[in-house]
Amino acid sequence: MNHTEALTRYIANFVDELAKSGLTDVVISPGSRSTPLAMTFAEHPDIKEWVIIDERSAGFFGLGLAKQTNRPVALVCSSGTAAANYFPAIIEAYQSRVPLIALTADRPHELRDVGAPQAIDQLKLYGDYVKDFHEMALPESTGTMINYVRTKAARAIHEAMSGNSGPVHLNFPFREPLIPDFSIENLWGEPLADPYHVWHDGRKKLPEALVKQLSEKLQSTKKGVIVCGPQIDEELGEVITLLAEKWGLPILADPLSQIRTGSHSKANIIEGYDAFLRNQEIRNLLKPDYIIRFGAMPVSKAYLFYVKENPGAQQYVVENHLGYREPVGNSTEFIFADPILLCSDLIEASATDTIRDGEWLPLWNKLNSIAKQYTLHASDTTLTEGEAVRRLLEVIPDKSSLYVGNSMAIRDVDTFLLSTSKSIKLLANRGANGIDGMVSSGIGAASSGIPVTLLLGDLSFFHDLNGLLAAKHYHINITILVINNNGGGIFSFLPQATSEKHFEALFGTPLNIDFQKAIEMYGGSYHTPQQADDLNDVLLECYQEEGLSVIEVKTDRNENLQWHRELWEAIEAEIVKTVMHCE
Repeated sequence: MNHTEALTRYIANFVDELAKSGLTDVVISPGSRSTPLAMTFAEHPDIKEWVIIDERSAGFFGLGLAKQTNRPVALVCSSGTAAANYFPAIIEAYQSRVPLIALTADRPHELRDVGAPQAIDQLKLYGDYVKDFHEMALPESTGTMINYVRTKAARAIHEAMSGNSGPVHLNFPFREPLIPDFSIENLWGEPLADPYHVWHDGRKKLPEALVKQLSEKLQSTKKGVIVCGPQIDEELGEVITLLAEKWGLPILADPLSQIRTGSHSKANIIEGYDAFLRNQEIRNLLKPDYIIRFGAMPVSKAYLFYVKENPGAQQYVVENHLGYREPVGNSTEFIFADPILLCSDLIEASATDTIRDGEWLPLWNKLNSIAKQYTLHASDTTLTEGEAVRRLLEVIPDKSSLYVGNSMAIRDVDTFLLSTSKSIKLLANRGANGIDGMVSSGIGAASSGIPVTLLLGDLSFFHDLNGLLAAKHYHINITILVINNNGGGIFSFLPQATSEKHFEALFGTPLNIDFQKAIEMYGGSYHTPQQADDLNDVLLECYQEEGLSVIEVKTDRNENLQWHRELWEAIEAEIVKTVMHCE
């Protein structure tokens, strides 16, 4: 058998096994050495290929698509620095537990470390930021090697999805010639009804005795707090709210928890905790006996202070699988179990008359009501950053997704996303919390066909402008709301702002860019409303448009800082006046 046929059969069986194991999408960046993979993926009838020229953008496009669908997405690139450009997306995927399969083409072994072009050391290129790495064998088409390559494909999918999801890296050395021959018989190998390997994973459930012990321990104290941080299970809301109502507990729901949105009960949900936990006196009033957290650490820094100041409270962290996400360092019990099953078991194990502190939940609800009163009426027609986010959340379509950028964007969503019966999925790159790749991530999520609104700042938008090409090339529908305060607005809230001599050059970093020209270059429609009511109308108009729609809201960083501070101070003052003085 000649080289070309061996190469073709080897790669075709690999790609076919990925498809049989559940892969539906691959993001390909053009290059020569990756020709066997790229062409074979494009040939396979059950896999959709997306061609993204820049590998960094491609990595984040795949990340966004995988986040939206909760399915693995493959990335294919050539050798050399092409593979290195995946690194930021790989890090984010690992930190935020997103299944990516990085397939990097490489020079064969005899061309490594000899000065050959486009050859770098790609072995374990991503270090500990992948769940698994494998250097693939050179292509052969013996029965043994066909079994080998199918095994590696099946294992890659399983490893990416099992336990805490994450990225996997396979490195493919290829010798020339590189072009496959798709005319050979039985191109995809022997027809198999099932994948070559099948894994059956069960849901983790605590033993009945341990559930009873945990339930009795928690119910022996009165002032508990349920916290739901960033997580993706949209079914958790139903059961976690039932547990909170059974035990009379508040739920501090992060905006990315999927708990503030949906059809489940919102009676015990506290959305405004970030606003009122900024105040030391209020935090002292709310000292808990225990905290039980589901999902990752919440976005709110005020909540971080709250946890740090209560090291004596019993703390429980519930994770689906083995992992460690407890940045505070308090004494903690980790519960590795399916959170839905755990909540259901705790409800069933609870005493009929659960012991409660009759003033605990009403106190949280009263504070939350005050915070919501101010955030609901934060301004009138002035188009501030917070008002822009509030107006967006009013009109965003039901059964859609909101992809949120980091820095100020996610913090404003934390403040202004109030409970709603709309089915809105909240997505963000909160693994490494970077601003890179946000445009590509949002467009990748929108490529699934689910309506997506991307909310981000001007620096994040600028950082990934070339990500807009995918929306143009594939006619992907997405609405992007850019909050442009001409620089890094988040730094105005940090201690660096007091260093006036160097602040603007090093932290403020004003861009002074006219985004309209770039948006039109990528075939998008551009809108710049001047008043808050105008934004409502523009958003509704954009949701009816096809393709790329970008709305730019221009604000002033200093005014934004003052506006936020006045809002938080007003909330604190009202609480001190109506609650603290009544104690």
